[in-house]
Amino acid sequence: MDVGFENGGGQMVKISGQLTQRSRLQVWFIRVCSTIVVWTCLVHIVAVGELWQPKLLRSYSNRINDQGRLSIQAEKTILPLPPLAPSRNYTSNGFLKVSCNGGLNQMRAAICDMVTVARFLDLTLVVPELDKTSFWADPSDFEDIFDVQHFINSLRNEIRIVKRLPKRFSRKYGFQPLIMPPVSWSTEKYYLEQILPLFSKHKVIHFNRTDTRLANNGIPLDLQRLRCRVNFQALKFTPRIEALGDKLVHILRGKGPFVALHLRYEMDMLAFSGCTHGCTNEEADELKRMRYAFPWWREKEIVSEERRSQGLCPLTPEEVALVLRAMDFDENTQIYIASGEIYGGQKRLATLRAMFPHIVKKETLLDPEELKQFQNHSSQMAALDFMVSVASNIFVPSYDGNMAKLVEGHRRYLGFKKTIRLDRKPVVELIDLHQNGTLSWAEFSGATKMVLEKRNGQPNDRRNISQKPKEEDYFYANPQECFSNDI
Repeated sequence: MDVGFENGGGQMVKISGQLTQRSRLQVWFIRVCSTIVVWTCLVHIVAVGELWQPKLLRSYSNRINDQGRLSIQAEKTILPLPPLAPSRNYTSNGFLKVSCNGGLNQMRAAICDMVTVARFLDLTLVVPELDKTSFWADPSDFEDIFDVQHFINSLRNEIRIVKRLPKRFSRKYGFQPLIMPPVSWSTEKYYLEQILPLFSKHKVIHFNRTDTRLANNGIPLDLQRLRCRVNFQALKFTPRIEALGDKLVHILRGKGPFVALHLRYEMDMLAFSGCTHGCTNEEADELKRMRYAFPWWREKEIVSEERRSQGLCPLTPEEVALVLRAMDFDENTQIYIASGEIYGGQKRLATLRAMFPHIVKKETLLDPEELKQFQNHSSQMAALDFMVSVASNIFVPSYDGNMAKLVEGHRRYLGFKKTIRLDRKPVVELIDLHQNGTLSWAEFSGATKMVLEKRNGQPNDRRNISQKPKEEDYFYANPQECFSNDI
């Protein structure tokens, strides 16, 4: 069909249907080309964005989708990780291989120490081996708990880290490294004078014990800050641990403020310490048999009540309940139990639960399928408890073990978040006086508050006792050199 219109002179001009169709095709063609150009530009923008910062658009999208999601990752990086610097140029004096011993937090501190030793001896560090022979028999490797690539990359301006020894240093080729434990609580001088000369002969040294092998004090400031950098920035949990730990914190915060109670009333702790207060005779015998079964637990004959009166026993769940109530925590307090299996099971938690009904654990907050991947991996379970404890409104440990100390140090680093450190010696004295009728409840409560008044994680100098490092304040509980943006 033809279409016509009048021109300026009043004459009719006809345009064929074929011309109209051609015009439509031209419009369609222009639209297609425009779309292609727009998408091409977008692709280039994304590509450039990936070069500038990987997953930039995806991260932005995630921030929108996760609006309102509570994550403790922001808390853990209160002092932002500086941009990666060029690798430090040094000639390696040899390879340092380490086998960490103990539980998760003991090994964590040891890793920080060994990085620092490798740094001032100019060594190449092999990614640490984790303990698989302790009481917990956890088969986890380093990369099962920590993000190994992040660990290597974030420290590349300090030391060279490799995942394994070069083949020429393997046992397969007949190479035998020097295997030894360094001396505990040693300073830089010991390593420089006693250990470094050994590398000229052996090339590879394997430290088969790493706990407390670096002194609390007397270490140069730059090395102390390196320990901080490893602890707070380089040792990042794997994404799956981070994700589930964040989920736990999100669930807890959704119900309001919460207390993380590190209740160290577990079978291994009681057997190791010989503390049987509140246990039946059968339970006390069982704990003693366990103590004798582990030859590296050197102290065998232990008088439990003497140990308790000296403040060397973890508080029982019943004692913890009394202390929390004396500190004015009420029955509405949400308490997360950060621990393994409580010795004696639910019956030992009965008094605590009666006073504080809102008690939860990771096993009650998560679907069993979510925890299935961590079963029989105590260190990975401990990592979840560590994350929740660091993020809690208040942290209360019933014993000053490695986890209690490292969590306290993290909370100090995050702005001196409240940690109630129970001074067990006077606390158990007060509990006994209250229970035998000497102290009224009001007197007991007032005295308990007075004892714990200055034990809330406030800023204070680390105690330095020359020649008695075991009696000093532990570096990782109060890493005062870390409280600066310069680390």
